[in-house]
Amino acid sequence: MNNKSILITGASTGIGKACALHLDKMGFRVFAGVRKEEDKDKLIREASNKLQPVILDVTREDTIVNAVEIISNQAEHPLHGLVNNAGIGISGVLEATPETEFRKLLEVNVIGLHAVTRAVLPLIRKNKGRIINIGSSASFMAGPGASSYAASKFAVRAISDSLRLELQPLGIFVSLVAPGAIESDIWDKAKAYKERLRENAAPELLEAYNLFIRAGDKMVDVIKPRPVIEVVKAVTHALTSNKPKYLYLVGNGAKKAYKLSKLPKGLFNWLVIKHITKVAGKS
Repeated sequence: MNNKSILITGASTGIGKACALHLDKMGFRVFAGVRKEEDKDKLIREASNKLQPVILDVTREDTIVNAVEIISNQAEHPLHGLVNNAGIGISGVLEATPETEFRKLLEVNVIGLHAVTRAVLPLIRKNKGRIINIGSSASFMAGPGASSYAASKFAVRAISDSLRLELQPLGIFVSLVAPGAIESDIWDKAKAYKERLRENAAPELLEAYNLFIRAGDKMVDVIKPRPVIEVVKAVTHALTSNKPKYLYLVGNGAKKAYKLSKLPKGLFNWLVIKHITKVAGKS
């Protein structure tokens, strides 16, 4: 591992940062993509001198080109893997979700992943490396209020499945890591977004979708996010194992979503609405 490098996008916080620090300890040369200079400084303080933060905004071509150039110049550490982790999450029923927010979500979660992967593939192909895409339980199940986020994660799954077939003859393996609820600051960001959405929503929308609002608020209180180390272990296995998996379901939430996605659609819809009605209780 000491002569191999890894590029991780979205390494400022959460899953990306945890993966960067763990792989750094394992001996990889980690290029940790962050969007701000202050995030570079924080990572440098917590990591070894081998880890190198790079400014990488997956929605900006110039930063992608610059990051690839930096990695290319480190000839002593060939690029072994790419971890596409950068992502944002929003929730809300479709009628209350502005197109600007949906476009922003797709730009980061889908177009950004596509752009970074395309840019580094010449290096990955040269070294017959690995690509790990961070999906979600929402890669398989799109519940009410999750159409935007699930759309992006369904797309990540589709890209992973197609790319795996394209690259398998070249000796490159593609894995999809799909976590359920994981300890991360994404929860605070999602909560803040939801509060802004409600403040700007018309009263008739709040009344029309009151069932989902009540259920959503109660579900947040009972969800117990899994430790981020569980995702780190899955990513590490995908990068280092002689037999990496096509799909890593991390946590019971992801495993349950995967199973539910196999049900007949009518039965699935009935179960979901029944559960939501029960959780919401009386208004």
